Amino acid sequence: MRIVVQEQPFDYGAECNAFADGRDDLGAVVSFAGIVRDVEGGMDHMMIEHYPGMTEKALEKIAAEASERWSLGDVLVIHRYGRMVPGDKIMMVATASRHRVHAFEAAEFLMDYLKSRAPFWKKEYVGKGADWVAAKDEDEAALDRW
Repeated sequence: MRIVVQEQPFDYGAECNAFADGRDDLGAVVSFAGIVRDVEGGMDHMMIEHYPGMTEKALEKIAAEASERWSLGDVLVIHRYGRMVPGDKIMMVATASRHRVHAFEAAEFLMDYLKSRAPFWKKEYVGKGADWVAAKDEDEAALDRW
């Protein structure tokens, strides 16, 4: 299991390849990358804040829970903080399991957690204004299914 919270960009392809290479003991690897999107058509950038130490512990705990619930062979979570612009990769999740359904479900569980409960705070800068990104009801509902 590897949990990374970092400011600098990551190479999604390289991370996926490194995660999957040499895995002859597992039959499935699922990966997902989240990308900063310009939903309002004019977002200049987004700032993401977190509490170092607390954030990593929360992500480790949820990754360990996913590993147990779905018998995963490995988990990777990378999440960025700091300033990002539309098109930047903000996070990625990768899961590995003996069977694909376990890898897919665990990846979805982790993504739902990251979207709604992970201790990150996002602020979008549009024009001359800025607003904190509030939790959405549909994100909470997605997490409720687990």
